[in-house]
Amino acid sequence: MLTFAIPCLFGLEGLVGDEVRRLGLAEVQVDNGRVACRGTETDLARLNLNLRCGERVLLQLASFPARSFEALFQGAAAVPWEDYVPRDGQFPVTGYALDSQLHSVPDCQKIIKKAAAERLGRVYGLQRLPETGVKYQIRFAVMKDLCTLYLDTTGPGLHKRGYRATGVEAPLRETLAAAMVMLSRYRGKDPFRDPFCGSGTIVIEAALIAGNRAPGLDRSFDARRWAWLDSKHWLEAAGEAVDREFDGAYDIWGGDINPRAVGIARENAVKAGVADLVRFDEADVKKFRCQGEYGQIVTNPPYGERLLAREEAEELYRAFGEVYRSVPPKWRVLVLTSHPEFERFFGRRAGKTRKLYNGMIKCGLYQFSR
Repeated sequence: MLTFAIPCLFGLEGLVGDEVRRLGLAEVQVDNGRVACRGTETDLARLNLNLRCGERVLLQLASFPARSFEALFQGAAAVPWEDYVPRDGQFPVTGYALDSQLHSVPDCQKIIKKAAAERLGRVYGLQRLPETGVKYQIRFAVMKDLCTLYLDTTGPGLHKRGYRATGVEAPLRETLAAAMVMLSRYRGKDPFRDPFCGSGTIVIEAALIAGNRAPGLDRSFDARRWAWLDSKHWLEAAGEAVDREFDGAYDIWGGDINPRAVGIARENAVKAGVADLVRFDEADVKKFRCQGEYGQIVTNPPYGERLLAREEAEELYRAFGEVYRSVPPKWRVLVLTSHPEFERFFGRRAGKTRKLYNGMIKCGLYQFSR
């Protein structure tokens, strides 16, 4: 059995843990900013293909006390790197150190790199390793004098689905957009609306969730090129994911007052393979209305500090608050914003608020229902 660590945005750990459990992995442990679990080589592929809210899938290789650079070197040198990195493999090193005696990240990088290089050179009979082949990204975490070493199986983060080649300013991370949709409990049965759709990320993630389409099916991963990981694991995981997809017609709509944003959203929907499942229109939120007894509004309006002057953003919140008065009482409304006084301008208190991060921006996810 292999041991995996799945970093995620703070506040999404519970959702990622639930995703991992639904995939059937063992020994799932939820911690701040990450989820740990155990599984097989096929599970490595399944995690990369299916996770909606995790940021990447790390394969844990070792964990050991490291209170000195000598201990760090010896611990790294004890890892059987030759089981993973071939003769010509690239093995760059990156990581972080927190609350530890070894606080210099560049020095930790150099020592781990040297330990791995010396061991690989000895095994392969080379004084200098070429590093001209496939990349095997080494990651480390030194926390409270405990060093953990990983191989990054993902490459570019899982939030990079591949459908958003272009975007508008202040894009919402795909993993966070998916989390917002999941927290709204949308399953494809009710109408779904995003009146500030921007480049369409929330709407597209809603369509992927409604159709139960694995978000990683149309992108590549570093581990797909690894010599020791048989391609059959990826084929099996992809086949399983395709078999679980749903066919259906959904009422999923996004609107934005910016015609350029609407055009980009439509292009992104085509890239994501959901253009036939969603609709985008140029629309003013002041004219936004909902029909039907049940539904979800999930949106990420402009924050103020990045897209509009704060006063303009606050005026939008007031207008959206007025629109909310006409929303049928059984609709769920989720709004993500970094504005600390959003509720005051919106005109009502949220029933529930979560602290989340969009990249490095601290936000609140406000949930309204009547």
